[in-house]
Amino acid sequence: MANDPTWNFDVPTQMRQFAEQSVEQAKKAVDGFLTAAQKTATTLETQANTAQAGAKDVRAKVMSLAEENINNSFAFAQKLVRAKDIQEVMALQQEFLQQQMQALQSQATDLGATAAQAAKPKG
Repeated sequence: MANDPTWNFDVPTQMRQFAEQSVEQAKKAVDGFLTAAQKTATTLETQANTAQAGAKDVRAKVMSLAEENINNSFAFAQKLVRAKDIQEVMALQQEFLQQQMQALQSQATDLGATAAQAAKPKG
């Protein structure tokens, strides 16, 4: 039948139009899906970049605070080695503890603000 040159199979016009419309609709659906997927990928990339930048800010703040605390500890140690008696050592210890408690409170507030800023969506 298919090898018979006299056999002619014509696809009806309506069927051809229906097939063309189906292919066109499928193409539009796939294009829409690809567009949505691209937008989603772009959004995820932006969010990842924002999170990474925020993490860098927090890490920089933590390092800065650690450096500040280390410097304060060395300054305290230098004062201790110059102390003349136990009373001076005790006074220096008391002063250092008070200063460090205040510094830690301030640093916790500062770090919290940095972390909150990093968590804010940019845009």
